[in-house]
Amino acid sequence: MLDTSRIQDAARRGADVAALVDEWQSANDARKELQGRLDTLRQQRNEANQAMAKADKKSDEFATMRDRLRELSGQIKAGEAEMSELEGRSRDLLLSIPNAPHASVPDGESEKDNPVVSTWGDKPAFDFEPKAHWDLGESLGILDFERAAKVSGARFTFLRGDGSRLNRALMQYMLDLHGTRGYTEVWPPALVRRHALVGTGQLPKFEEDAFKTEGSRSSGDKDKDEGGNEYFLVPTAEVPVTNFHREEILAADQLPIHYCAYSPCFRAEAGSYGKDTRGLIRQHQFDKVELVKFVAPEESYDELELLREDAEWVLRKLGLHYRVVNLCVGDIGFGAAKTYDLEVWLPGQGAYREISSCSNFEDFQARRAKIRYRPAPREKPRMVHTLNGSALAIGRTVVAILEQYQQADGTVVVPEVLRPYMGGQALLVPGHE
Repeated sequence: MLDTSRIQDAARRGADVAALVDEWQSANDARKELQGRLDTLRQQRNEANQAMAKADKKSDEFATMRDRLRELSGQIKAGEAEMSELEGRSRDLLLSIPNAPHASVPDGESEKDNPVVSTWGDKPAFDFEPKAHWDLGESLGILDFERAAKVSGARFTFLRGDGSRLNRALMQYMLDLHGTRGYTEVWPPALVRRHALVGTGQLPKFEEDAFKTEGSRSSGDKDKDEGGNEYFLVPTAEVPVTNFHREEILAADQLPIHYCAYSPCFRAEAGSYGKDTRGLIRQHQFDKVELVKFVAPEESYDELELLREDAEWVLRKLGLHYRVVNLCVGDIGFGAAKTYDLEVWLPGQGAYREISSCSNFEDFQARRAKIRYRPAPREKPRMVHTLNGSALAIGRTVVAILEQYQQADGTVVVPEVLRPYMGGQALLVPGHE
């Protein structure tokens, strides 16, 4: 759960969140007051029981005590039912309140208010009108939106020939690169249970963005009571990898733990009607390499800078011009305490677009997923801090390569570091299979 000592800080995100915080505070105050009354009633019941044990069972005094005991038991039963309702309400409200922003997160209402932290490289210059990736991809024969729509509907794409190889080369290159930078590679499940998404903060707030399915399970499954046959397709590898250490107490010498993982990602994009309807920017299914960290609290903001550096390193090795922005309180994600976005330049669209988000969640996810560590033997366990970042979203990296490396004749140069993963191929050309 959210650290309640900082819950008032979450109100910095705006009036809607402030109202949620006030509602939770009211429910929590009522819960505490009821708990005090129940404690008093239980003490009175214990005293009544003790007095009855000493009284003559045939006396009027015993009958009075018995009636009083029944009255107390009834009040306690009603109070416990009310307590259950208040606890459920308090818990549901708490799950709906976003993380408190770090003090270094700037004020602002939207992405327009995000300050630029740094820029790397120069915008590529062209002596022709640069094309958008959807036109390049179709002319090269590597992206097929029409056939994907016929098979699966809107916001899906067939990657074909060099498009498929480029996608696969990026996945392999990113995993190999992060392996050299101290990350342990994992290959996570693409289906998760509800509690995994609650743990990372996607549920309950963003359920409409999730793809939910049902599947049969064998009689040997142990968790049938946790959501029946309900499964969710992962929106990012962050979900299964963060839950890898769910309900564990780690040793201090295990930290920091760094994982990298590839996964297909699935998002309904329920709130994006009319946005990015063309191309690969906003798909229902896409590929991503994710970095996830479990660290001691006092190290988490240093680790965030290192995480951002690792994501930037991929873009630099690929030679892609990009900038870094510090997300303001009005644009930061639900579970994050601080986020840097890496935005790559897309000349065919004349705009910077997000290609990675690197976030520190502090103990927000750890409380939900019960991930702790023991600072020293026999010391009380503490919550870890979790971080994650895309390094990178593969489809958007394909977009950036097509648009930044396009040539006047319609060909596209393959970044040098990817050529060994594509059999030495240096150029994407129309008609190449």
